[in-house]
Amino acid sequence: MLVLDEPFRSLWAGRDPFAAVEALEGEVFRELEARRTLRVEIAGRGYFVKIHRGAGWMEIVKNLFCLRPPVLGASNEWRAARRLGQLGVDTLRGVAFGQRGRNPAKRHSFIITEDLAPTVSLEDFCRDWPTRPPPPALKRALLRRVADMARRMHGGGVNHRDFYLCHFLLHLDPAPAPERLKLSLIDLHRAQVRQRTPRRWRDKDLAALYFSALDVGLTRRDVFRFLESYFDRPLRDVLRGQRTRLETLAGEAKRLRQRYLRKYAPEAG
Repeated sequence: MLVLDEPFRSLWAGRDPFAAVEALEGEVFRELEARRTLRVEIAGRGYFVKIHRGAGWMEIVKNLFCLRPPVLGASNEWRAARRLGQLGVDTLRGVAFGQRGRNPAKRHSFIITEDLAPTVSLEDFCRDWPTRPPPPALKRALLRRVADMARRMHGGGVNHRDFYLCHFLLHLDPAPAPERLKLSLIDLHRAQVRQRTPRRWRDKDLAALYFSALDVGLTRRDVFRFLESYFDRPLRDVLRGQRTRLETLAGEAKRLRQRYLRKYAPEAG
């Protein structure tokens, strides 16, 4: 499968796109044997390039043994970005995608997306909120927007599997204001796309999001605002109908935090 928009359709005319993408040079963000991520500039515009060269059977078996769906190439990101766009969730805009090879362990694929700069991740934008709270209207608007994106995503059959604040990009042009916020959801390479998102995977996303927001100074009322927007129901009904589920999500978020602290504590190296 091959999809090329401009400028890559013209740039690679008459060339093997898979050889051409491997020859691209730019700022490298990740360099592994099976995957490469870099940023390139073409005709004055920035693009992110992700190249997958096949995970290998060892990696596939390891993921299956741990009951984790393996990432077999760039198709996850391509499909998820297209579906999110259809659902009205701002995300990556793919301009090129290629995949070849039937053997999943050796499949060669790539995706190229437009650079979304200037942006800042919500993780960085919210980092100082405990000591320097944002204007209340801006905080409420961000909570509603994140909840709306999560509801649309899950309602449309997509679960992210890395649903953290760092993967929401807040656009800085124009400057963020309650009435003109734009958020884009990125890093979709592990996302799953179905007709309907199973509750198990919805809950994993929600627990991950809550875990990533534990230290940004959210109040109990902030959490309630998110729940009202996500479930699109009065808070009274949410708390009555989802009490057990919410307690489970809070417990999972705390477990994720404990695991994170153990992994990144100074004594862990």
